This record gives sequence, structure tokens and C-alpha cells, in this order.
Amino acid sequence: MADAISVRGLVKQYGPVTAVAGIDFSVAEGTVFSFLGPNGAGKTTTTEILEGLRRASSGEVRVLGLDPWTDGRELHRRIGVIPQDFRFFDKITPKESIEYYRALFHTQVDPTALLAQVELSDKANARYDTLSGGQKQKLGLALALTNVPEICFLDEPTTGLDPHARRAIWEVIRRLKREGRTVFLTTHYLEEAELLADRVAIIHHGQIIASGTPQEIIRAHGRPARMRVDGPPSIAEYLRSHLGLPVDASDGRVEVDLARKEDALRVLEALQASGLPWSSFATEQDTLEDVFVRLVGRMDDGAIKSEAAP
Repeated sequence: MADAISVRGLVKQYGPVTAVAGIDFSVAEGTVFSFLGPNGAGKTTTTEILEGLRRASSGEVRVLGLDPWTDGRELHRRIGVIPQDFRFFDKITPKESIEYYRALFHTQVDPTALLAQVELSDKANARYDTLSGGQKQKLGLALALTNVPEICFLDEPTTGLDPHARRAIWEVIRRLKREGRTVFLTTHYLEEAELLADRVAIIHHGQIIASGTPQEIIRAHGRPARMRVDGPPSIAEYLRSHLGLPVDASDGRVEVDLARKEDALRVLEALQASGLPWSSFATEQDTLEDVFVRLVGRMDDGAIKSEAAP
């Protein structure tokens, strides 16, 4: 599978400040790639370099085989972009907006069908300045798709949307992938990245600190699976002495690390044999959000510089 995006040794400096510090990553054609990072990490700077809106200080960047800065005119006809905090003309309607973009890009997309895809049909003839924040985001996504792009750069596309509308946008992203198009997704909703992305890169202080599939990153940097039991601290003492597994207790909960799935059965059998009172149990595993918070915190504390999953 060819690379839709290739980044090697990318550096961006603003005077004495290094916003992006020599990062490498690639995005395969027809995949969903999620670029994650806290505010000020270098995420937006990198994305705008890929879109041809900023010039790299050094390094090599190719998007669809093109240099985004020198080949921007050609590239912009082949990509779709929904920027953070999307804004448009106050008095234009969603239907008119798509017709306007369709004329600019010389495409034949159906405005009615495109608005239906992003669940904005009922606002087709409403003025932009009367739309809610979430409805404006939906219009931004529709406009990003008007030129039938090969790569869609979606910057926080579900911000401000209710759960039903978010899932509608997720289905648009899945459809784009099924059509063989590439999606470059930035989001602060980590469960969204875990659910949708084929691969993820986490950037902080201008460095990529982890990359891989969501599950690779969770396995490499997450805590072991564990069982949580609601009960008194005496349960922790009993399990620790009888099973030899790591056990913690706090706030009326006991957590037992599970090295193997068979350990869950051992814990349940020991609970029954203990005769101690307990009310419920559940098994838990770290999510991408858990790992993200831990990695960013460790880097802020100086514990890591740059890490990546295989």
C-alpha cells in the first residue's frame, strides 16, 4: 500500500522556538490516521504544513507525492480540509455554500445528497449565522467533501456535536475509508481515535512520543488488565497472600492485576473461598485515553523523550 503522506525529519521553528522537532511518520492510502496531542504540542503546525498553509523549516514532506508548499495549487484541488473553528459567510445557506464550492472546484456533487450525509438536510436553506455550533461543523465537513478529495484533513470534526450527530460523522469517515480515501483526523476525543483510526501518532513538545495502531500503543504503554472488586481492604490482604498477584485497595475498591486471562477465574474462586463480603466485580483494561494521559504526564515530568510502538 502506497503512502498518501510521508514526513521525514520535519522541523518547524519560529525564531528561537522549535514547534516541531524532527518528526517522522507516514500515512498509508485508504486509511484513517489520527494525530493526537495536547494544546501546544505541535499538532496544528504539522497539519498546516501538510495542507500547504505553512512552510517547513527543514525536512521532507510529501502529500500525494507533492510538496505541499511548492505544489500547493495542485494539491489543494485534491484534498479536503475542515479547519478548527470553521467559519463562513453569515448570510449564505448550506445549500448555496456547496453550490459555491462546487463551482470553484468544477465538480458535480449533489448538494442535497451531501447535506443528507452529514445530517443537515433540515437546514439546507437556513442562513449560516442561524446555525448552531454543531451544525456549522457539519457544514464544514460537507464543504471539505465537495471537491471529492483523495485526502480529507478533519480537525476536530465532531466538536460541539451531540452523541447522535457524532456517530453520523463517524459513519461518514468510515464511508470515506471504504471508498479508498485517506482521512487525517485530529481530535481531543480519544475514544473517537481508538474507534476509527487504523494508526495513531501522539505528539508532545514537538516530538512523536508514541505511534502505531491503537492496540499496539495500549499494549506497549498501558497497565495490565485488572479486576476491580467492590469490598473492604481485607479482601486485598486475602488475595495478595493467596494468589501472589499485585493487589491495591482504596476507596472501597480492590484492584488485582491480571497477568493472564485465567487469573480472573483464580480471583473469583479466591473471593468465594475467602468468606469475606463483596458486592460486585468488573474487569478493566486501559483505553487509548488512559495511555495518552500517562505518556503526556511522563514527558512533562521528564521521564521520557520519545517512544514509539512497533
